[in-house]
Amino acid sequence: MNRVLVIDDDVELCELVQEYLEPEGFDLETVHNGEAGLQLAATGSYVLVILDVMLPGLGGFEILRRLRAAKEPAARTPVLMLTARGDDVDRIVGLELGADDYLPKPFNPRELVARIHAILRRTRAEPEAAITSPSSARLIVGDIELDAAARTVRRAGESLDLTTVEFDLLAVLLRTAGRVVTRDEMVREVFGRKFTAYDRSVDMHVSNLRKKLGHYPDGEERIKTVRSMGYIYAVYASGDSEKHNS
Repeated sequence: MNRVLVIDDDVELCELVQEYLEPEGFDLETVHNGEAGLQLAATGSYVLVILDVMLPGLGGFEILRRLRAAKEPAARTPVLMLTARGDDVDRIVGLELGADDYLPKPFNPRELVARIHAILRRTRAEPEAAITSPSSARLIVGDIELDAAARTVRRAGESLDLTTVEFDLLAVLLRTAGRVVTRDEMVREVFGRKFTAYDRSVDMHVSNLRKKLGHYPDGEERIKTVRSMGYIYAVYASGDSEKHNS
């Protein structure tokens, strides 16, 4: 059974989440303080952690920071953060620290279920599907090489440590290098949901991805923002600009 850890001091909310997730096949474990939550999350024995920002004692951001710095597999455990509605700062900070997605409180439990399934679809690529899927191609654009089957990325031969979301966004951008990918396309393909006007998640993940990729050797930015539309992965102006190998 899929084990999900909920770290939230709102007992009634935890009971509501359990009511909706257990029929979906999830085995929930709930904890109401940060220290205990971090100890459980650090075991790496959960398919997902639902983490509230506001917690007594150790706060949600610090839990997330320590979890991402922990050993594998805990460091790669998907995290869905619960934030206060309208508090963009919390959402931005959470995404910068490595949260996979966020959901503002109060939320519709059905949306929570949908978000969880979308996250798990991204993080559970079946080996067989990876071998036969077109997205499993080895993509080389400039000095970036992405192997979707092995889920590795190299820049000029050096391995890059990307989150699951960053990896999937980069795969979308490399497959469409040289053309604009709209935010709607990216959110649908990577997050598995519709894009809304106030959804900043894709922008924050792209920002984090930019920092990790760095610029081209000539200083050109790899991922460019196209105002009011989306993003484009710039093809480096050299003889070996883009190759797609299976």
